[in-house]
Amino acid sequence: MQEASVRVAAERTIQKIAASRRPAAVIADPVAVRRRLLAWYARAKRDLPWRGSGDPYPIWVSEIMLQQTQVERVKEFFGRFMARFPSVHALAAAREQAVLKHWEGLGYYRRARQMHAAARKIVAEHVGEFPRSVVGLMSLPGIGRYTAGAIASIAMDLPAPIVEANSRRVLARLAGHDLPVGGAGDEPIWQIAAALVPRKKAGAFNQALMDLGAMICTPDRPLCQRCPVASCCAAKQTGRVDRIPALAAPRVTKQIREAAVVVRHGDRVLVAQRGPGEWWEGLWDFPREPTKKAGDRTIGHVTYTVTHHRIECVVVERRVRRVARPKATQRWATIESLAALPITSPGRRIVVLLAEDGRKA
Repeated sequence: MQEASVRVAAERTIQKIAASRRPAAVIADPVAVRRRLLAWYARAKRDLPWRGSGDPYPIWVSEIMLQQTQVERVKEFFGRFMARFPSVHALAAAREQAVLKHWEGLGYYRRARQMHAAARKIVAEHVGEFPRSVVGLMSLPGIGRYTAGAIASIAMDLPAPIVEANSRRVLARLAGHDLPVGGAGDEPIWQIAAALVPRKKAGAFNQALMDLGAMICTPDRPLCQRCPVASCCAAKQTGRVDRIPALAAPRVTKQIREAAVVVRHGDRVLVAQRGPGEWWEGLWDFPREPTKKAGDRTIGHVTYTVTHHRIECVVVERRVRRVARPKATQRWATIESLAALPITSPGRRIVVLLAEDGRKA
């Protein structure tokens, strides 16, 4: 029932694009834009480790990693992840804790859990083969409109449009679309992308859009003099490059204060697994309390940011002589053994503080 509803929602999304005969803004010479961008991409494209393969698996892995993560950061992790999980079958057969451990450092761990679930669904329901349509791809966990379009176009050369941060900026400037973008505001950009994507070489064209946005059509100080499609760009021709795209007002950051409690019993410390709906679900961390309690020894401080929240965390030590049997989501571990667990980013920083504190003792 759930799969059917996901498929219906995906079909409606695709139909929104197909039903529109003319986007809110148009690109004056789409043929020239396609030809020039493809020619530029052939000589100037970025050398990225996931390119050059028609296999949808590495393309999918890279696209999931690239969500909310810089390219250079992904390049550090991609090779190691692929070495450990070289195929969708290997990923599907792995334990979730192993997947989270190899994702550690990339953040936004929900991506890893959804990718693991999608791999299991591909193996169980699609005989290990990726669906060969945007609608089919969108029926998989964690694959939305952009990721489905990227896989379909790059791995399968289907004429599927894409809209992400870089291509959104390029398309908005080319068409002179000066309304706010992001969220629901991206629908006109999707329409522009759907009208522009070529029927052949769609994958190369979509990657050209992204590379142009990353290398030339940057948010600040774009290199218009080096742009292969500058003469086709409405924003350039009307002097509005610095005002397009228009962005919504940033969300207000919420300030939070808390205490991370290192509960010690002999040479072991207590760690707890983050639960469903919590930040870093499935990863291990030190217990949290709203404030430091009397009698706790301060070890240090860590500050971190998560989804528009800035957290000031004081790290304290609490020694106990007797311990009850830990809950299923808790365990006692030595500092050294924590290296084998998938631990949250602030949790890993707390481990470093503990090591430094131990050397001072």
